[in-house]
Amino acid sequence: MNIEFLGGASEVGRSAIFLKDEKNILLDYGLKIDNKKAQHPMPAHNVDAYIISHAHLDHCGFSPALYMQNSPVSFGTEPTIEIANILIEDAMKIAKAEHMPQKYFKRQVSAFQRKFVALKYHETSHYAGYNLTLHDAGHIPGAAITCLEKYNTGKRVVYTGDFKLSPQTMHKGAEVVKSDILIIESTYANRNHPDRNSLIEKFAHEVKEVVDNGGTALIPSFAVGRAQELLMILEKHGLMENTYLDGMATKVTKVVMNNLKYIRNQDVIESAMKKAHVVTGQKERTNALRGSSIVVTTAGMVEGGPIVNYIPRANRHSKIFLTGYQVEGTNGSKLLAGKPITVDNRKIHINIPVAFYDFSAHSGKDDLYKYVKESDPETIICVHGDKENTNSFANTLKEMGYDAHSPKVGDKLKVDF
Repeated sequence: MNIEFLGGASEVGRSAIFLKDEKNILLDYGLKIDNKKAQHPMPAHNVDAYIISHAHLDHCGFSPALYMQNSPVSFGTEPTIEIANILIEDAMKIAKAEHMPQKYFKRQVSAFQRKFVALKYHETSHYAGYNLTLHDAGHIPGAAITCLEKYNTGKRVVYTGDFKLSPQTMHKGAEVVKSDILIIESTYANRNHPDRNSLIEKFAHEVKEVVDNGGTALIPSFAVGRAQELLMILEKHGLMENTYLDGMATKVTKVVMNNLKYIRNQDVIESAMKKAHVVTGQKERTNALRGSSIVVTTAGMVEGGPIVNYIPRANRHSKIFLTGYQVEGTNGSKLLAGKPITVDNRKIHINIPVAFYDFSAHSGKDDLYKYVKESDPETIICVHGDKENTNSFANTLKEMGYDAHSPKVGDKLKVDF
């Protein structure tokens, strides 16, 4: 088998890994957003099958472009296709509004949707000499670890996509899948995350303090996965009474509510959504800032979305809670550095405090090594991490006796399969 790295190698974003064997199988086809400009993966030609690990734009955002020159059958879970459709529709609107060049059109989006085959976890599909099985990745609703097992050799390629080995409020930990060739994310190969339970307790306590003082707890959030996790945390701590849900997170949460079998603690999110004030217009946004309240809204890095409407109007008792990674140069990173943010081409100084909570849905360093050990591969390919992380991860694995690689975009690797 020849493996070509069309994106997501020695970088985070635009994941795209091309397996060339008797049939050509593409794993993910995502975008990388840098300084509000989209970077695309390398072209993929003669794709027979396409497997989507999960519905984040850096893994699925360029999917329709495949159907300009290909017509592959695509596989993933039901939540993945439903959420991907929401994100892709939004990306097309933004591209049109900002006069960006069109890389695909509605016809390609329709083809992508039409050719999609939804698989349940542990349901095996037989395709062109392979057994394809998806396993719970513990990352976001519907996120899957892909296992491709070859009929005639019994050998397995396992692609983790993004995964979280330890449990979250909304997810059990990822399933470990035995492998011969393991393609593993390396996002946090250099460090561990803080203890989740302690972090949750501290977060809930500080949110309650803001509300008790008559302020608004502003919680910019990623629409997919993070917003739903936060709602469940707020519900478990009795903080949903004056909580507002705004932005694309409302659409994604509806998808999650229709696919509850893909999460745990289902009763918690059901209860949270019965209490949440779902914002549908400007009037409700104004109401949300009157008195004590909590606002969970997009965007997670404070780049556009309703959050930029809320922040300048929040009272002095309010506080901003950032709950995910902030790319350098984004408004979120500027808030953490105490710098002015940019809204509608205007610089705005923010005078309310900002807190950061590492609620990552990725595995940290120790769990990455634990997954490798339990998966027991012969060959390991480290992807989805910056160059420093993928190199150090692969080098350490080599010292441990593994055949490990840290490819770059454009590299090709031949493996025995």
